Amino acid sequence: MNNAPTVSFGRYTFHPQQRLVSKAGFPVPLGGRALDILAVLLEVPGQFVSKDTLIARVWPSSVVEENNLRVHIAALRRAFDGQPCIINDPQRGYSFVAPVQGAAQVSQSRHNLAVRLSPLIGRDELLGVLARRLCGQRLMTLTGCAGVGKSSLALALAERMLPRYRDGVWWVDLATVQAPTQMLHHLAQALGLEPCASTQALCKPLATRQLLLVLDGADLLLSACRHLVRALAQHAPRVSVLLSSREALLLPGEWVQRVPRLPLPAPCAWGSVEQAMTAPAVQLFVARVRAGQQGFELRPQDLAPLREICRRLDGLPLALELAAAQVEALGIQGVQSQLRSGLQVLTRGRRTAVERHQSFTAALDWSYARLSLPERWLFLQMGLFKMAVSLPVLIELVAGTELEHADLAYLLARLVGTSLLAQEPGPGPARYRLLNSLRSYALAQLRDPQQVARLQAGYGHYLGPFSGRSFVLQLVEQAAYSD
Repeated sequence: MNNAPTVSFGRYTFHPQQRLVSKAGFPVPLGGRALDILAVLLEVPGQFVSKDTLIARVWPSSVVEENNLRVHIAALRRAFDGQPCIINDPQRGYSFVAPVQGAAQVSQSRHNLAVRLSPLIGRDELLGVLARRLCGQRLMTLTGCAGVGKSSLALALAERMLPRYRDGVWWVDLATVQAPTQMLHHLAQALGLEPCASTQALCKPLATRQLLLVLDGADLLLSACRHLVRALAQHAPRVSVLLSSREALLLPGEWVQRVPRLPLPAPCAWGSVEQAMTAPAVQLFVARVRAGQQGFELRPQDLAPLREICRRLDGLPLALELAAAQVEALGIQGVQSQLRSGLQVLTRGRRTAVERHQSFTAALDWSYARLSLPERWLFLQMGLFKMAVSLPVLIELVAGTELEHADLAYLLARLVGTSLLAQEPGPGPARYRLLNSLRSYALAQLRDPQQVARLQAGYGHYLGPFSGRSFVLQLVEQAAYSD
């Protein structure tokens, strides 16, 4: 804060260099902790700063209770003659809301984060955990399957962490990068740097900066991201990196958080609207329906079809949002009926989103297209099983097919690592299954003549003189009778 300008609000002026608040030219008595809190809040006027971030910034080397923070916030409010300068939101923290002069221009240049148009539902506890972890972590990766909300969570976390980084928070959407060679250009542009010819040249001006770099969709350029992170660790030690990715970088010091699906109501909670509405998956669905249908209220007769919708969509936020968008046209029972026939109802998506987020099937296409041929065949094979299967059982099931010669343990690990296959908890041998929505997608591939033709052609090319036609036809025949 040494070079920060003075900030005025009403009759008060905050002088960062002198660590002083004055009123009409006379100093206002305030303690050092209260001034530290005010300085953090004035870095981002009008934005909420979480309690965890305030405590970490003001007491960086101490463990303190939240009551300490409340005491100093109360002192600030008293010092400003009770004017409503600082407001509190139990979920988001504190915000300095009085009109200010001298700080708005500074804060606007400290990030390039997009404005969220809707609140993040069901992630408050996880956000708090991640915010605390990121305070002492230089590399964090959010992983999970398509549609689980990695990008949305990364954006909310970046917003929450903004006051913590002196030189701001900077977002790079790697979906817009066509090739690894273009990544440096996009990074330099996002960070306001001159175009760079090498990663080391990019890191040089970042050597003394304290900032958070967010790489969204890192699985698209995994090797390039690994190289970048290694270079930043060596040449820019105060730059932290947050990634969203289908798979982790697997680098030393990386903290990996698998983003969970939104919790569904317990079986006993579907007995009433009030109980069902306590579950984040139902809250999200209803909130998105209300966004397009004024006055919508969930009724008791809606609970049975909504229960099946939530089960089929596994609590995946993107899928729930897209299903909710169809309720005005089809009704909840109509959406339920459409989902029984597949995921086609989720192909009508958000036109303003990036390609892989425009529809749920587009998100799955994005993941499926990046599988190797053996991974793709095992993914489709897993779609034939309703229940979880272990590796020994799977070996028996594929006996006599071309998959018999594949390294199934490796392929299973790859599908789990890329967030396309779930490993069930429990004792005994590890058991694997596709989520309901991913299973519907796999079966749709096997029931699509064009996809089958591509699968046959790819299989024959991969095996060379060995024909894969009989195995493909076997998969197709089994898919026809699978639900």
